[in-house]
Amino acid sequence: MKNKLTLIKIIHTLIWLFFNFVIFYMLYAVIADKLDNWLWIGYALIILEGIVLLLFKFYCPLTIIARKYSDSTKDNFDIYLPNWLARHNKSIYSAIMIVILVITIYRLLD
Repeated sequence: MKNKLTLIKIIHTLIWLFFNFVIFYMLYAVIADKLDNWLWIGYALIILEGIVLLLFKFYCPLTIIARKYSDSTKDNFDIYLPNWLARHNKSIYSAIMIVILVITIYRLLD
Protein backbone atom coordinates (compact mmCIF):
# COMPACT_ATOMS: atom_id res chain seq x y z
CA MET A 1 0.00 0.00 0.00
CA LYS A 2 2.77 2.44 0.96
CA ASN A 3 4.74 1.47 -2.18
CA LYS A 4 1.76 2.29 -4.40
CA LEU A 5 1.31 5.69 -2.76
CA THR A 6 5.04 6.38 -3.13
CA LEU A 7 4.88 5.50 -6.83
CA ILE A 8 1.86 7.78 -7.32
CA LYS A 9 3.65 10.61 -5.50
CA ILE A 10 6.74 10.19 -7.71
CA ILE A 11 4.68 10.14 -10.93
CA HIS A 12 2.57 13.09 -9.77
CA THR A 13 5.68 15.10 -8.88
CA LEU A 14 7.31 14.32 -12.25
CA ILE A 15 4.17 15.46 -14.09
CA TRP A 16 4.11 18.61 -11.94
CA LEU A 17 7.77 19.29 -12.86
CA PHE A 18 7.00 18.74 -16.54
CA PHE A 19 4.15 21.26 -16.44
CA ASN A 20 6.40 23.73 -14.59
CA PHE A 21 8.85 23.46 -17.46
CA VAL A 22 6.03 23.99 -19.97
CA ILE A 23 4.55 26.99 -18.14
CA PHE A 24 7.85 28.71 -17.50
CA TYR A 25 8.93 28.16 -21.10
CA MET A 26 5.65 29.75 -22.17
CA LEU A 27 6.29 32.71 -19.85
CA TYR A 28 9.80 33.11 -21.25
CA ALA A 29 8.51 32.83 -24.82
CA VAL A 30 5.91 35.57 -24.48
CA ILE A 31 8.24 37.90 -22.57
CA ALA A 32 10.98 37.36 -25.19
CA ASP A 33 8.44 37.76 -28.01
CA LYS A 34 9.24 34.25 -29.23
CA LEU A 35 5.80 33.02 -30.29
CA ASP A 36 7.02 29.73 -31.70
CA ASN A 37 5.50 26.27 -32.13
CA TRP A 38 6.57 25.28 -28.60
CA LEU A 39 4.41 28.06 -27.16
CA TRP A 40 1.36 26.75 -29.01
CA ILE A 41 2.17 23.18 -27.99
CA GLY A 42 2.33 24.48 -24.43
CA TYR A 43 -1.12 26.01 -24.81
CA ALA A 44 -2.43 22.69 -26.15
CA LEU A 45 -0.96 20.82 -23.18
CA ILE A 46 -2.41 23.30 -20.69
CA ILE A 47 -5.83 23.10 -22.37
CA LEU A 48 -5.64 19.30 -22.25
CA GLU A 49 -4.75 19.46 -18.55
CA GLY A 50 -7.69 21.81 -17.99
CA ILE A 51 -10.06 19.41 -19.72
CA VAL A 52 -8.81 16.54 -17.56
CA LEU A 53 -9.33 18.62 -14.42
CA LEU A 54 -12.84 19.57 -15.56
CA LEU A 55 -13.69 15.92 -16.21
CA PHE A 56 -12.52 14.97 -12.71
CA LYS A 57 -14.26 17.87 -10.90
CA PHE A 58 -11.04 19.88 -10.52
CA TYR A 59 -9.08 16.97 -9.03
CA CYS A 60 -6.09 15.39 -10.66
CA PRO A 61 -6.85 11.75 -11.47
CA LEU A 62 -3.69 10.78 -9.59
CA THR A 63 -5.08 12.45 -6.46
CA ILE A 64 -8.21 10.34 -6.77
CA ILE A 65 -6.16 7.17 -7.15
CA ALA A 66 -3.83 8.14 -4.26
CA ARG A 67 -6.83 8.67 -1.99
CA LYS A 68 -7.33 4.87 -2.02
CA TYR A 69 -3.97 4.49 -0.27
CA SER A 70 -4.09 7.35 2.25
CA ASP A 71 -6.53 8.99 4.60
CA SER A 72 -4.24 11.97 5.19
CA THR A 73 -5.90 15.37 5.25
CA LYS A 74 -2.75 17.17 4.10
CA ASP A 75 -2.82 18.87 0.70
CA ASN A 76 0.47 17.23 -0.29
CA PHE A 77 -0.45 13.63 0.61
CA ASP A 78 -0.22 12.68 -3.09
CA ILE A 79 2.78 14.71 -4.28
CA TYR A 80 6.27 15.65 -3.12
CA LEU A 81 5.64 19.38 -2.66
CA PRO A 82 5.50 21.58 0.42
CA ASN A 83 1.96 21.56 1.81
CA TRP A 84 1.44 25.31 1.17
CA LEU A 85 2.39 24.88 -2.50
CA ALA A 86 0.17 21.83 -2.95
CA ARG A 87 -2.70 23.81 -1.37
CA HIS A 88 -2.29 26.86 -3.63
CA ASN A 89 -0.93 25.15 -6.75
CA LYS A 90 -3.98 25.72 -8.98
CA SER A 91 -4.29 29.38 -7.97
CA ILE A 92 -0.61 30.15 -8.48
CA TYR A 93 -0.36 28.50 -11.89
CA SER A 94 -3.72 29.81 -13.07
CA ALA A 95 -2.50 33.34 -12.30
CA ILE A 96 0.73 32.71 -14.21
CA MET A 97 -1.26 31.35 -17.15
CA ILE A 98 -3.46 34.47 -17.17
CA VAL A 99 -0.30 36.60 -17.36
CA ILE A 100 0.98 34.42 -20.22
CA LEU A 101 -2.34 34.72 -22.05
CA VAL A 102 -2.47 38.51 -21.64
CA ILE A 103 1.11 38.93 -22.89
CA THR A 104 0.41 36.53 -25.79
CA ILE A 105 -2.58 38.60 -26.86
CA TYR A 106 -0.53 41.78 -26.53
CA ARG A 107 2.24 40.27 -28.69
CA LEU A 108 -0.23 39.09 -31.32
CA LEU A 109 -1.87 42.50 -31.54
CA ASP A 110 1.40 44.44 -31.49
